[in-house]
Amino acid sequence: MKFGVTVAPRVTDWQLFVDLETMGYDCAWAADSQMLYSDAYAVLALAAANTSRIRLGTGVAVAPVRLAPVAAHSIATINQLAPGRTFLGIGTGHTAMRVMGQDPMKAGAFREYLRVLRALLHGEEVEYELNGERQEIRFLHPDRGFIDVAHPVPIYVAADGPLALKTAGAYGDGRVCSHNQTRARLQKSLETMRQGASAVGREFPNDFHTAALSYACVLRPGESMTSDRVIDEIGPMAAATLHYWWEYYQKDGDTSTVAQRCRNLWDEYLAFTEKMETPPAKRYQQVHLGHCAFLPPEERRFITEDLIRATGGLVGTPDEIIAMLREREAMGLNEITLLPAMAEARRNLKDFADQVIARY
Repeated sequence: MKFGVTVAPRVTDWQLFVDLETMGYDCAWAADSQMLYSDAYAVLALAAANTSRIRLGTGVAVAPVRLAPVAAHSIATINQLAPGRTFLGIGTGHTAMRVMGQDPMKAGAFREYLRVLRALLHGEEVEYELNGERQEIRFLHPDRGFIDVAHPVPIYVAADGPLALKTAGAYGDGRVCSHNQTRARLQKSLETMRQGASAVGREFPNDFHTAALSYACVLRPGESMTSDRVIDEIGPMAAATLHYWWEYYQKDGDTSTVAQRCRNLWDEYLAFTEKMETPPAKRYQQVHLGHCAFLPPEERRFITEDLIRATGGLVGTPDEIIAMLREREAMGLNEITLLPAMAEARRNLKDFADQVIARY
């Protein structure tokens, strides 16, 4: 099991990446959401220039807001600073697009995007369509120090639906998923990705990377799962699941993603959103306030034990967390990446490194 951290990047706090390397984490993912955080690539550049071991990448890059050649050149620029330890996590932009009132990229467009992206990151010439015109493109100066495509940049695809999973199998080197998936669902996803690889004549890699975005908090003796300290450290990430459920509900009344044990909590949260001061047409702005970075005080009451357990939060004693990690590793996960509240990140991640990683 590899241990990563997903950072809500603030450009003035790039030192956090250096601290993560010192703590012993394997990977650091910079979240990419243009209406919420600093630019992920700018922060990664600072991190790359000031670290030497930790692997660095986007977690995850938002395909709809950058042309495929732009995304390829941005991560290849980071690879020039951190050759061989750079990766690209990428997805259709669920939150980053929803926070602008827009839909994520469609499955077909995402597949084409990754086809172009993969070819460019392998130093190949590829046919690319823009504004209805198809032309051959390639990096013209790959050996002049502007970018690095000589060292491989693995592509980790955020994918859940069958079409996205097949795309991950066709063009990805790994997959990122949410933290609460069952063994059966993970195994089914792997089979779907194998089908995607086969469809393009690709042998599914034996070292295909499987990562899950999660959150954790090591409990102190006698401390409850919903103590003030715990909520301070993991509240924003737990609340993000409520935002996710709300988005699906807004789309077409779909509540199939709502965990059964959280149905009453969901009803309470939905009533809460309907009383927000923001006009309904712009309510997505208020719903996503603080998303994964900090917890608005009025949302604190929704961080319950049921929500933490339903979303797969790694909250417990060191022994309990290690047991949960062993279970996830047996399910086929290669990496857990943690996303704590920004204000508490160093304390939260140091506790986890000292009491869990050191003993794993």
